Amino acid sequence: MLALTRKKGESLIINNNIEVTILEIRGDQVKVGISAPKEVPVYRQEVYLQIQEETREAMNVESVDALNELF
Repeated sequence: MLALTRKKGESLIINNNIEVTILEIRGDQVKVGISAPKEVPVYRQEVYLQIQEETREAMNVESVDALNELF
């Protein structure tokens, strides 16, 4: 993991087309702004993990249904 120090108003660039800007620092919270192309999905980690889990569950159900249709 790369760890960087940034102040309010400062940014970092990822892959030449994603800009992450520190918008606000209040206590132990940091507000981050992300500018990325529309085709680049940006999720909070907990939402991303939930999407992955739901996708896994859907794939398992579809696989079982497909196997049942064979018999």
